[in-house]
Amino acid sequence: MDIDKQIDSAPYPLSTAEDLAQTVKEVEALGRRVVATQVDVRDYEALKQVLDDGVAQLGRLDIVCANAGINSFGRVDDMPEQTWQDMIDTNLTGIWHAVKAAIPHLRAGGRGGSIILTSSYAGLAPYYNLSHYVAAKHGVVGLMRTAALELAPEFIRVNTVNPTMVDTPMMMNEPTYRMFRPDLENPTREDMIATIAPRTTRCRSPTWSRRMLATRCCSWPPTNPGTSPA
Repeated sequence: MDIDKQIDSAPYPLSTAEDLAQTVKEVEALGRRVVATQVDVRDYEALKQVLDDGVAQLGRLDIVCANAGINSFGRVDDMPEQTWQDMIDTNLTGIWHAVKAAIPHLRAGGRGGSIILTSSYAGLAPYYNLSHYVAAKHGVVGLMRTAALELAPEFIRVNTVNPTMVDTPMMMNEPTYRMFRPDLENPTREDMIATIAPRTTRCRSPTWSRRMLATRCCSWPPTNPGTSPA
């Protein structure tokens, strides 16, 4: 499921019906079935209906990947109210909606399941000009921890994936370039990379921007509190 409209506070084009159709084409090319529907995760009833219909067509639900998210920038003291609300509604409430709608189907399967929530490194640490994003992604980690405790007796795992910068339009766009290169009138992708690359120690490849720089996975409760998650 994916949205097919623009959220005004997101300063880059969101996915389209054509993107969803291409995903369907690629899945079907592998000989697999897919149920793809346009829905806004901020609308719980619509999301639940889509999920219920998908399970009815495919038979059961075992794994949930809640990946909805947008990005934008703004300082705490001058961020528009709507920008903050759009972020929380999509990146946190939308994730909760997916989890809430999925749990009855996982239970009905009778053999546990797995829920994977996309948070961010910003769910573990702060970033400048991203208070709304950081708050939402910290919330996703908190949601994961609580849901994991509540669902563990039913053998339903709940985890987050916490990536850093990933080379997608959500990150690589003009407002981001300007954030990293305010000294330039019309900064480009290459200008941004030139600023970040010397500071990057985890990945020394010149093609660093084409891959995920680092990913941290969180689970709760930790299997070994004395070590970092793999």
